[in-house]
Parts: sequence; C-alpha cells; structure tokens
Amino acid sequence: MEKIYQIAIDGPAGSGKSTIAKALAKELDIDYIDTGAMYRAFGYKIREKGIDMHNPAELRELLDSTDIDFDHGKTLLDGTDVSGLIRTPEVSMLASDCSAIAEVRQKLVKLQQAMGETKSVVMDGRDIGTVVFPNAQYKFFLTASSEERARRRFAELTAKGEKTTFEEVLEDMVKRDTQDTTRKVTPLRKADDALEVDTTSMNIEQVTDFILSRIG
Repeated sequence: MEKIYQIAIDGPAGSGKSTIAKALAKELDIDYIDTGAMYRAFGYKIREKGIDMHNPAELRELLDSTDIDFDHGKTLLDGTDVSGLIRTPEVSMLASDCSAIAEVRQKLVKLQQAMGETKSVVMDGRDIGTVVFPNAQYKFFLTASSEERARRRFAELTAKGEKTTFEEVLEDMVKRDTQDTTRKVTPLRKADDALEVDTTSMNIEQVTDFILSRIG
C-alpha cells in the first residue's frame, strides 16, 4: 500500500505559503489543498449573501449549505469557480474575521482533515501544523519581513488590475498579522516541531529546493 503523508506549511499572509505549496505538490505529484482559499471563499459568500457573521443562526445556516472543493487549482464554492474573486483586500479581511469564529473553523478543519486522510497532501494555512495535522510528518513555518510580504501582495494585486497602493497593502498586512496572531481561536503560531524558513531574500526555486531537501 502506498504511504500516505501530510506536509504542513504555515505562516503569515504574503510569506509565500501558497506558491511554495503548489510547487511542492507539483514536484511530489500529490494534491495541494489551499486552506486559506477555503476561508476566503466562505468570507466571499458571507459578503455576497449579506449575512451577519456574528448572528449564530444565520452563520450556522450558511455553513450547513456551503460546499468548498478544489479542482486542478481552482477553488470551487458550491460548484462555482471563485478563484479570481477571492484575492481582494476586502475578502482577505473577511477571511481573517470569519476564521476567528470557532464554528467556522470547526467546519472547515473537518473538511481539511477528511481530505488528508485518504491521500498524501500538502496543505498551507495558519494552523495546519498546530491544529489540522498536528501529527504531520513534515512541518514548515514560512516567514518574511512585513515590507517584503506587502511588496509581493501588491505586485499580485496590481497584476490583476486591482486599484490599490503599496501603503494600503502594507497597512492591511500589518492589521491582518495582528488579527491572526491575537485571535482567541487557534491563533497563528509556529508548531514546536516545525522548521522555520525566512523567505525574505529567497526566490521560489530556492525555497522549494530547500524544503524538498528536508522531505523523505
């Protein structure tokens, strides 16, 4: 029987988690699960439906009627590809807000754990090594300076035609870091047994090669 294993990649916004996780999945020929996109998709649905995320009844009803899946790199929300709609600063903040709600995290963590039980996966997020897969064989925590992370996100947004400034992106980045690290429900933190990788002065290939050298 083929060995099943999990690769957990955590870190703050803009540290390169998704880019590196995708590269690793391609190199290792395993599935990539973008957990951040799951929270973004749910945050996007909250906005589109105009519900109050702090209303327990409304939130529970929305969670019960929500399905999030992945297909060849696409994020599917209730069967619809929302990949190009969930990377705006507004949706990023909604994702951070709803991820602080215990009921939302419980639902999405169950979905994530189910995905990793039957096949090898690489997963990135903010609590993969601490909550989703605490027993993952391979754990990495990516970091980078706030300025470098904001520069990366600004380049990504402007390439998509988003109207924003570097200063606005940096402000949002710092605000989100504070939210993610101080929230009461599973705050962002490095797992004790995770290997920290500072990507500030590294390119994608260098980070990918470094992590691959530590796997298997």
